Amino acid sequence: MKQSLVFLAFTATSVFLPAISGCDKTDAPANPSEAKAGPAGKAGSVQVAAPQKRFLTIEPAGAAQAGDMLALPGRVTFRPQAQAAVGAPVVGRVSAVLVRAGEAVKAGAALLTVDSADAAAARSTLDQAASRLASAEQLLRRQLEMLDKGVGLESERQEAEARLKEARAEHERARHAASLIGSGTGMRFTVRAPSDGVVMAIRAAVGASVAPGGEALLELGDPNRLQVVGQVPESDLRRIVVGQEAEVELPALALRVGARVESFSPRVDPDSRRAQLYLALAARTEGLRAGMLAQVSLRVASEEGLSVPVSAVLIKDGRRRVVYVERGDGEFEARDVRTGRNREGRVAILEGLQAGERIVVRGALLLDTQAEQLL
Repeated sequence: MKQSLVFLAFTATSVFLPAISGCDKTDAPANPSEAKAGPAGKAGSVQVAAPQKRFLTIEPAGAAQAGDMLALPGRVTFRPQAQAAVGAPVVGRVSAVLVRAGEAVKAGAALLTVDSADAAAARSTLDQAASRLASAEQLLRRQLEMLDKGVGLESERQEAEARLKEARAEHERARHAASLIGSGTGMRFTVRAPSDGVVMAIRAAVGASVAPGGEALLELGDPNRLQVVGQVPESDLRRIVVGQEAEVELPALALRVGARVESFSPRVDPDSRRAQLYLALAARTEGLRAGMLAQVSLRVASEEGLSVPVSAVLIKDGRRRVVYVERGDGEFEARDVRTGRNREGRVAILEGLQAGERIVVRGALLLDTQAEQLL
């Protein structure tokens, strides 16, 4: 498209510039490239007769908008506290799956049963520890009764107390180990839900071998505790603050929902150069599901204070950026500028132009046959 604009500009120049020269042969050069040199190596100036100005659009350079609208890709996810991965506490084999994917469960609900020799051993150890504890308690009572009758020895009482203390510690260790395995009898134990939620995935089938530290048997998620995660370019992180208001578009639900920035990820992805932004939705949304795509929009402060339409900036010599400024005497001065970010059809001007100066925003190529293209 830029090549088409350049071709159109050169075609129009062949008609437009001779007309300018014919109106004032003394003051206006026949060709803009032959205009008088400007200061510090800048391009010169061009004088245009009033009738020919109708080919140009001239506007004052204005301040950038009060804020930029930042659009970020995102998705709906569970909050970290709303997810639970349920694994196997001991080596065993799945004997029954008691729930279905998508089923809502309460904390403590039975999810599946597992047969395990380790479970049987742990329960046996607990029973033995309980028996030794009962024996140690009985022995201490007998020693105390004998001392009361004057036939016991103090050393035997002290030894009985030491045995009871050891038996209690052993019983507590065995009880804790058995409680980690879960409820059940013999070698069978039941895996239960650690919290309320919905069964998101079941990765264990009847007969499957399981072990501690292996893949989760089931995944639970609380559908009432969702968040939106946006992907922010690292260059825009400094423009967003915690607590900032945002808007989230959910294409799957054809809805727009208000949101608020809660926190940022502490790391930037080395490949995409983006960081994760976590947002809380302002209202509960029916039909919202983890994994849905989202579009996050935030109004952020503008980085620059002056901007012009991109059509006002010409590229010269492959690297210079030039705008044509209308002077008080009616001539147009080619001004070198330093440009910044290009957003929504406008480009930031960092140096070379003042707010309020009148510039050519349409037709600048007609004034400069040496320009290579529009920005």
